[in-house]
Amino acid sequence: MKLFETSDPTVNLLPRDGKVYYHGPLMDRPQADNYLSALKQKIEWRHDEGVMFGKKYVTSRQVAWYGEKPFAYNYSKDTKLALPWTDELLELKRLIENKTGETFNSCLLNLYHDGSEGMGWHSDNEKELKENGAIASMSFGAERKFVFKHKASKEKVEVLLEHGSLLIMGGTTQEHWLHRLPPSKRITTPRVNLTFRSIAE
Repeated sequence: MKLFETSDPTVNLLPRDGKVYYHGPLMDRPQADNYLSALKQKIEWRHDEGVMFGKKYVTSRQVAWYGEKPFAYNYSKDTKLALPWTDELLELKRLIENKTGETFNSCLLNLYHDGSEGMGWHSDNEKELKENGAIASMSFGAERKFVFKHKASKEKVEVLLEHGSLLIMGGTTQEHWLHRLPPSKRITTPRVNLTFRSIAE
């Protein structure tokens, strides 16, 4: 397992079968603080719902789904319709697009209230998404460890996601790798994560 704590956007963090680039923070701390405050207050957060092993569950973390059209997005047997962009989301989308040369038409957001809330192993490979399209993950708030695991070899790669930072997942990453946000009892502050995506039209 390798833990990356440096931000060189030219270095692929994955040894094979995918492309992951960590850009580090895209802004200074006061600006990142302002975005964190605005996102917590202005986003229409709700608890995520889904079905697992035939039973309905409600998550402690909260989610939101936004886009340039009311795109339908299905996962865990739940369908979400995208809300219109907020000013802050449009600003961040343009910042990321200018930085990476990629384009995005939607964004799934997660609000983790503290380190007790995380995300299990999964791939972002829903049928609505553009095949092998890039996913831009921007983080605000508490620094959290993010882990990738190769589906075949089980090899793991870790990266520490900083306040105001950008991580790009592209190529065949979702086909060959799982990722998760492990819980951490020592973290007592919230984190907001934005994953800008491309819905195939």
